[in-house]
Amino acid sequence: MKYFELGPFTVFDVETTGMSPVNDRIIQIGAVRIDRDGSISRYNSFVNPGRPIPQSLVCVHHITDEMVASAPGFSRVGREFVEFADKSTLVAHNARFDLGFLQESLARTGLPLWKGKTLDTLRLVKNTHPGLPSYKLQSLRAIFQLDTADNMMAHRADADVEWTLQILEIALTAALKASGNN
Repeated sequence: MKYFELGPFTVFDVETTGMSPVNDRIIQIGAVRIDRDGSISRYNSFVNPGRPIPQSLVCVHHITDEMVASAPGFSRVGREFVEFADKSTLVAHNARFDLGFLQESLARTGLPLWKGKTLDTLRLVKNTHPGLPSYKLQSLRAIFQLDTADNMMAHRADADVEWTLQILEIALTAALKASGNN
């Protein structure tokens, strides 16, 4: 059995103006959907947060006010994203952060909350690969020697989802092997 046959999965990641889902805003959402047949589709959009991005965070994700100035607001991006992820399991690394921002943003803009299944690759990989020195996404990227393209920048939603998808594959494949479903 292949891991994606357990899906469909929509791996997603958000970049934000800060750490508080209530006080801060999403500025980028990226997603990769893998269906049960293994077919992959992608979604990525900057989001105009309607406020300045703190310089301390620009230094982390390199997303500037100019980059989001002409981007759509969350009400449009949120609707598109939920349609993209429909009837799949949402997957994120440290899902509490990303899901918190998603749910708060959906509620703030009057969109229905996500009521589907969710999966956290952080918890999953801790179960399938205990004892690693770190479970941060960038550490796992090095430990598992994940694929990197020249244009993939850490702490960008579109790049982070690609690495999270690879971690999902590694962890679910290990879980399937352990259960005898290889």
